[in-house]
Amino acid sequence: VVAEGRNVSVNGAAVPEGRPYLHKGLGVTWPGDWVAVASSLGVRVAWDRHLAVTVTAEPELRGGTWGLCGTYTDDPADDFVRPDGDIAAIAAAFGNAWKVP
Repeated sequence: VVAEGRNVSVNGAAVPEGRPYLHKGLGVTWPGDWVAVASSLGVRVAWDRHLAVTVTAEPELRGGTWGLCGTYTDDPADDFVRPDGDIAAIAAAFGNAWKVP
């Protein structure tokens, strides 16, 4: 899914603004000024089309996530786990560790 401003596409095909999309376990909806993408894997990402992003995971995924969204364990001590498994001391170091070329 690619979202840029008011334009959203799935696998290169445009999704008309305001029109719900559902295909093979992937859904795109338009709650208010936001665009939201939900997958049958139990993850939902919503974007205000500017700067704000929220990621929501179903309880079944508790303890089974990693990366920028964290480990989903409700333990602040493991919030900044880097790809190498070490814990970053500050948020900037954590974010920078997950950069990709």
